This record gives sequence, C-alpha cells and structure tokens, in this order.
Amino acid sequence: MMNSRLVVASVLLMMMVPLLVFSPVEADGVVNKDTNHASLLDKIDCGGACTARCRLSSRPRLCKRACGTCCQRCSCVPPGTAGNYDVCPCYASLTTHGGRRKCP
Repeated sequence: MMNSRLVVASVLLMMMVPLLVFSPVEADGVVNKDTNHASLLDKIDCGGACTARCRLSSRPRLCKRACGTCCQRCSCVPPGTAGNYDVCPCYASLTTHGGRRKCP
C-alpha cells in the first residue's frame, strides 16, 4: 500500500519537473526573452483594445471584427480611435485583397 503511494507521488513529481525547469518566466517575474516560446504575459487583450479603438466607429461590429483579426496577427493595436499607425507597423501594413488598409 505504501509502495503504490510512493510510485504515484514519484510519477506526479516527474510530470511537474519539466514545467518547472522549462518555464519562460524567471523567479523575479520577468519574462526570459532568450526563449522562443510565446508567454501569456506577452499576449494582448484584443477584445478590450479593439473595443476602445472602435468606440467611435459608424460601423462598430465591422470595425471590431477587422481590428480583432489584425490584433491576433500583430499582437498590438494602436492607441486612440484612429491613426497612430507608427506605434504598430504590422497593424498598419495589413491590406485587403483590393490593396486598401485592412485594419481600422
């Protein structure tokens, strides 16, 4: 009985070790930029950012849909309700099939 508990505990411990060793977040909470893994800390709240960006749009649902697509691809949304594309060059460079700017 005691042996089976020890085996289960060792298996659980062995499963946890890779999570502790290969975590991209260092002990002080700073993201380790040397790893190529995407971290949850680097993600942006696209819903909130696009709601703020599209709040004055005449077609808010269309604006949010286009903004959400751009945000997912670029992981950034320029501040304000228009312009400021220099803050996020990826967002500004996306175009439609017709060559028009995709992102609001």
